[in-house]
Order: sequence, then C-alpha cells, then structure tokens
Amino acid sequence: MITLHPYHALGKASHGWLKSSHHFSFADYYNPRRMGFGSLLVINDDWIKAGTGFPPHPHRNMEIITYVRSGAVTHEDNRGHKGVTKNGEVQVMSAGTGIVHSEYNMGNSPLVLYQIWIKPNKANIKPRWEAKKFPTASSKDALTLLVSGYPEDKGKALFIQQEARLFGGKLKAGTRLEHPVRHQAYVLASEGRFEIRDGEGKTTLNKGDGAEVTKSKSMTITALTDCEVVVIDAPAK
Repeated sequence: MITLHPYHALGKASHGWLKSSHHFSFADYYNPRRMGFGSLLVINDDWIKAGTGFPPHPHRNMEIITYVRSGAVTHEDNRGHKGVTKNGEVQVMSAGTGIVHSEYNMGNSPLVLYQIWIKPNKANIKPRWEAKKFPTASSKDALTLLVSGYPEDKGKALFIQQEARLFGGKLKAGTRLEHPVRHQAYVLASEGRFEIRDGEGKTTLNKGDGAEVTKSKSMTITALTDCEVVVIDAPAK
C-alpha cells in the first residue's frame, strides 16, 4: 500500500537562516497523525543559509543520518570528531550515551539536506560519527546502499545501530527498477519526478514529496524525468 505525503502538506518552519519542511512532528510542528513511521522518527528537508547553522546542542540514543543534496555541512562534536560532508556524501552519528555537536554551512551558497533520525535497537552505546562519499553517476539497475545496520553490509555502507537500510541514487528519465522492501519503506523525491508502484497501486512523486510503502515486499520505481530518489527501509516498531 502506498500513501503519498505531498510537499505542500508537510509541516513548515522558517527562521530566516533556516527553512525546513517536516515529514513528521518536530520542534514547533505537531501533528498527532504524523508522529513518525515506525522506528523512523524524523525526516527534515532543510535549507540552510550560507554562513549559518546549528550551534552546539546535545543528542542521546538516536541514529542521525545527514544526506547532503547540495552544498556542504561542517560537523564538530565534543567526542573529537570533525569533518565536512559535501554534496553526494552522507554522514551518520550514533548519539548513544550522549554527544554534543554543531553543524554549520561554512560555504558561500545555501546548504540543502535531509536530516533523518532513526530509533536505535540498542541504547547507551558509545557515540560515534563517520561520513562517506558514494558514486554520483546515475543508477541503472539498483539504488546505492548508503547506510545499513546489518552485519552483511559492513564495509559497503555506513553503519547505524538499527536493522534498517537507506538507499539513494540518481536516475535518468525512463529508468525502471525493482526495489525490495524488507520492513516498510519511506520514499523521498529529492529531485525530479518519478512513479512508484506496488501490488496494490501506484503514485507519482514530485520534488519534495514523500510516500509510505507498507504491506509490500517490493516496489517498482520509474523515472518520469531525471530524478534523485531516497528510500529508507526501517522496522515498523
């Protein structure tokens, strides 16, 4: 089953330096019908002005994924981790027992990213941070596995403390591929326009839209224009 959540219906926040669209309840946006999607708790579609960002703030027992769509984010935390994650790269942070970090746009152009929070399956682990660059060429047969908590994916993807996977990739117009669903999936239209279809129906996503895919073991993704697709497959609890 596919449930579409169009961009215009998402929660909105504008602070001048930060413009954010919330797929689920977050900060000042509260919607009792949008309290997460199983273990997937937060997806923020953020636009951050050049020279600004998030000052040091704490997190605890959360898996936080940053998918950079344009620009670069500079990370620093009280555990000694520092790094710059650029367009086409992904960073993950396991907050575990507690971590304080900052994220800034130190560039000259806006930073656009998805910030994704997933509930961990093990609490109070040692905090950690890492980032990785992935291929930016258009995918033909499958989306690239970017993040995973499964032992068999170790070394191929960034690790998180949850049995979840995050896939992403650019598709040329006309590309069609089958994508498996292990738990339930949340699909994001980062760029362009594409169709997703499962055994019960189909829907079209435009840039900024999101969609839930439940009670399905796979879906077909068809690029209607050149596009960028992100899929988060995470447990329902």
